[in-house]
Amino acid sequence: MHLAYPAVLSALLFCTGLYGVLARRNAILVLMSVELMLNAVNLNLVAFDVWLSRAAEDTLHSGQALTLFTIAIAAAEIGIGLAIVLAVHRNRGTSHIDKLRDTAEGPTPEGPDGDSPAAEKAEATA
Repeated sequence: MHLAYPAVLSALLFCTGLYGVLARRNAILVLMSVELMLNAVNLNLVAFDVWLSRAAEDTLHSGQALTLFTIAIAAAEIGIGLAIVLAVHRNRGTSHIDKLRDTAEGPTPEGPDGDSPAAEKAEATA
């Protein structure tokens, strides 16, 4: 098999994962997209290892060894990531990334009558 086939498949997997990371708002879907990107890297590592092993007689199969390390790191990442998402979901009641970002920034300071300064400026200019 030619090297272009797994390289193109890997590029498609990586682009799909990148789109998922940039476009999705659910934390679990973002973690799944990161897994797609890591699997694309694994496919490239194995494909280039096989391609380079044909050229050399003595090979160490370092691409396959790096793939095993990447799989171990991905397993740890998904385990810790899911634990964090579940803990945040229990505390905040949502795993929506935009809502979590809003709660991390804190509430807006309120004026004496309970209105925010931004609302007071909007009323003054209207």
